[in-house]
Amino acid sequence: MSKEINLEEQRSEEPENKENVLEIKDLCKKYKMYHHKKDRLFEILLPHYERHSTFTALEDFNLELKKGEILGILGRNGAGKSTLLKMITGVVTPTSGSIKMKGRISSLLELGTAFNPELTGYENIYQHGQIMGLTQEEVKAKEQEIIDFADIGEHLSQPVKTYSSGMFARLAFACAINVDPDILIVDEVLSVGDMAFQLKCFKKFEQFKKKGKTILFVTHSISDVLNNCNRTIILQQGKKIFDGEVKEGVEEYKKLITKMKDTEGTKGKNKITKDTVKALDDKAEWKKHFSLNPDMVTYGNNEASIFDYGIFDEAGQPLTMIDNDEYVDIKLKVQLNQDMEEPFASVTIKDFHGKEMCGNNTNFLNISTGSCKKGEEYIFDFKQKLRLAPGKYTLSVSCNRFNENGELVIMHRNYDALIFEVTSQRKMVGCFDMDPRVKFKKINE
Repeated sequence: MSKEINLEEQRSEEPENKENVLEIKDLCKKYKMYHHKKDRLFEILLPHYERHSTFTALEDFNLELKKGEILGILGRNGAGKSTLLKMITGVVTPTSGSIKMKGRISSLLELGTAFNPELTGYENIYQHGQIMGLTQEEVKAKEQEIIDFADIGEHLSQPVKTYSSGMFARLAFACAINVDPDILIVDEVLSVGDMAFQLKCFKKFEQFKKKGKTILFVTHSISDVLNNCNRTIILQQGKKIFDGEVKEGVEEYKKLITKMKDTEGTKGKNKITKDTVKALDDKAEWKKHFSLNPDMVTYGNNEASIFDYGIFDEAGQPLTMIDNDEYVDIKLKVQLNQDMEEPFASVTIKDFHGKEMCGNNTNFLNISTGSCKKGEEYIFDFKQKLRLAPGKYTLSVSCNRFNENGELVIMHRNYDALIFEVTSQRKMVGCFDMDPRVKFKKINE
């Protein structure tokens, strides 16, 4: 009997799970752009004479989002991501189109906009709750949970205007995420505060996922999309160019940011033209395909010069986003400025805190380069998998030798030369993926 009841409960839930909680049709947002302040006044006085140009932030956007879907929104800066979220939350009014929603919506963008700086943190908890449509009793029920989550101690009784930016963000985040919304909107704010608070943020986010909440998630981190979302869209120049399965969407986004995708298409394949192949030839410049670090540190005695470098996939295409389960080639080009014996190259990868994560050199690997002559150019190619945790890293390259006394001579070294990101298809703990092969069996079978 109990099984029959459970089955009926499941059947009754299915239509609800398939119900649309967000419907957007033909959404468009255009802004008037004035070159001079007087042009705006001129149009007000003489409305028939236009003195502005038009910038289209979002155009012909359509979306249906079902209950329980977690939508990752990808796009380069200026693609229209934040404009879309602001229209959904009512911060910005659409130029045309319609937005229909079911249920309470909570937004983790523009944190603290509902706060009154003259009121205390405690008073702002209640004011924020009222703006969100909660009754006094509902806010009271959530009060202690918000206070514990924010964890700002005695500052709660002080005016918000006296808060540091970190305390302000913690309280605003706690208020926004503890109102039990049906739809949650997140825009690059899961990393406010210190590491302990960030951990609480991600745990709360996981709770929302398990409860089947509908989430719109904007981020530049591909790993966050892969780990958290079950659907993704890509925006480019105000238009939706992809809507579908997460892994495929991430691959399309990689092509987009490495300039290997036709941005006018919708789901086109990677197009390798003769010009692209030529650009990746050994004799051409590699560096221009990558995010170079403007604060790179370079030094050495100039006996050799590293004049080019990059990271490539097995097809020879440049990579700025690397799957930690795929082989890559880290290459550098070196020109020798004098005759020498056994020059060697090294590569080092560091995280954004400056910690060296891994590295190697041809000397450690017992690779002999022999006698080399002035003016000769060489390519060093390090092929491996980067089993690093998802995140952003820098690549450092160096060319050195040992003198007759066995002392290290640094000929040319570029510290933190280029920036890249590592992604992963699976979850992990720590700094690197151990790539385990796990077996499971019952004893005495």
